[in-house]
Amino acid sequence: MDDDQLLRYSRHIMLDAIGIEGQERILAAHALIIGAGGLGSPAALFLASAGVGTITLVDDDVVDLTNLQRQIAHTTARVGQAKVDSCAAALHALNPEVVVRGLRQRMDRESLAPLVTAADVVLDCTDNYATRHAINAACVAAHKPLVSGSAIRFDGQISVYDTRDAQSPCYACVFPPDAAFEEVACATMGVFAPMVGIIGTMQAAEALKLIVGTGEPLTGRLLMLDGRSMRWSEIRLARDGACSVCGQR
Repeated sequence: MDDDQLLRYSRHIMLDAIGIEGQERILAAHALIIGAGGLGSPAALFLASAGVGTITLVDDDVVDLTNLQRQIAHTTARVGQAKVDSCAAALHALNPEVVVRGLRQRMDRESLAPLVTAADVVLDCTDNYATRHAINAACVAAHKPLVSGSAIRFDGQISVYDTRDAQSPCYACVFPPDAAFEEVACATMGVFAPMVGIIGTMQAAEALKLIVGTGEPLTGRLLMLDGRSMRWSEIRLARDGACSVCGQR
């Protein structure tokens, strides 16, 4: 690190659990963020501010006026712009040292595979059930840790699925792909603006812990937040040996 980096990241370096070695791991890391909206915005901003060396953003949408109530990486002036370009501009303004790669496309299993393989950590910031399962399958195949978050109305949840740990479930162990599931979207159900900020920020925190190798990640635990009462609940998650995605590992 040069003198400017030592100054920029000094508050991390002061932490015994991170220090210079941990910050160097952050600078060398590659995070893949799928979804540049409500969850992806705070997650990407904090990863960039922390100095994650390469951030790949994936989103096929454009900035809409209704997004601005909660998607804090975007601005009124960038309405109509691709979300990956808008978010990249926000990240570069915050930390010009970060390499940001934007892909404006919808992901499927085939296109996800090389992106997940190239990343050190994957953040699922999407709101689509099928895409979530495609991301999970790619992470299981590549043995990459997945930080999964979601938020709707006043409710949020977050967990880490890391199949490098033999005891860790994958996303499909907890939410089977063939289970009946009713899709809900912000456009029809609404979302309390700070909820995506809380969960997205926690996704960034979990990703940084995984990169540095410090603390206790949320592997095998699902945290759920009721934003109306601000009460957290925790559920322990078990691996399903018969899981159609990770059961053979």
